[in-house]
Order: sequence, then C-alpha cells, then structure tokens
Amino acid sequence: MSAFVACSDEIKRNPNDVYMPDMAYSRAYETYADHSFLKDSGINYTNMPVAGTIARGEEMPFHVAKDKVGDTANYVASKQVKSPIDSMSKSDLVEAERLYLINCGICHGPKLDGNGPLYKGGDGPYPAKPATLVGDAKIEAMPVGQMFYSVTYGKNLMGSYASQLNRKQRWQVIAYIKQKQAERKAEAKEDKAVATAK
Repeated sequence: MSAFVACSDEIKRNPNDVYMPDMAYSRAYETYADHSFLKDSGINYTNMPVAGTIARGEEMPFHVAKDKVGDTANYVASKQVKSPIDSMSKSDLVEAERLYLINCGICHGPKLDGNGPLYKGGDGPYPAKPATLVGDAKIEAMPVGQMFYSVTYGKNLMGSYASQLNRKQRWQVIAYIKQKQAERKAEAKEDKAVATAK
C-alpha cells in the first residue's frame, strides 16, 4: 500500500512544461493604447481595419453617408459593386418574381413598365409615373451595384427597401429585373430580324 502526502496546495511549474509559452502567457496590449513602437515591425499598429474591409452588417464596400440627401459620390462609387448572385435556379426566379410583385410591382407594374396599380396610366393615386424598368435604355444600362444602392437607400421619390427586403432578397429582385431586361432585348432583336427578313 502506498500513500502520497503534500504539504502545499501550490504546484511549482517549470516554464519548460508549457507546450507553447508565447500562447499561454502572451503580452497583453491595451486596445486603444499607443502602439507606435510596432511601426517598423510590419504589424498594423494603427488599430484601423485593412483597406477594403467591409464591416459585418454593412451593405456597401465604402462608407455610406446615409444622412446626406443626393450623395452623388457614393451613388457613383456603387457602380463598381458586383452582384454576389451568379445565376439563379428556377425556384430562385419564382421567389424573385414574387418579391418583385409584392414590393416593386405596386409602383413599377407587373410588366416592369412603370404602370403599377398606384399609377394606373395617370388615373391612380400616384401622380408621377415610376421608372420604366424594361424598355428604358438608361435603366437597362444601369449597373447592378447602382440598382442595389437605389433599392437599399432609396432614390428620388422611392424610399429605402432595406427594411422590407434583406440583402439577398434585394439582389434577387435586381437579378430578376436584369433577366427581364435581357429577355426584352432578345425579343426586340428577334422582331428586328423577322422584320428585315420580310
């Protein structure tokens, strides 16, 4: 029979017993302290995010001054933003069409012609004709990033839809609009070819 007896609760540790001492006993730096001594080390010592970093929850890769009306610099910068949606399945297209009809069709119309129930060819309660999304060369040439900016932050009389549609849904609606624009262009090209053949 064997018994072990200890006289102290404190265990003396040898620094060589720790597998990775620099990880176990790292130097503690205060977050907003002066880190200028790291300047020549190659470490980001300014506590600023790396250029091009997008904060979690942000929509655009640049600071958006949401309180400025008519902020043209951000609107122009949004042209560079690309859609994260490469292609949509049939079920995604059905969902995108549903989202468009619920949120956009009321003004822009189910045919994307700017003649929704609120306008009704000028007889509706809305006095100004909404933008024609299909058939207007200016709208068809608009980059997807610029469309996303308009839907997210609003443009002219159209308010923001960021609270009604989440980020993915906004991109789906834009992809739906772009697909309808492409279909209209293809139909116009076919009609032109048939007309010239006669």
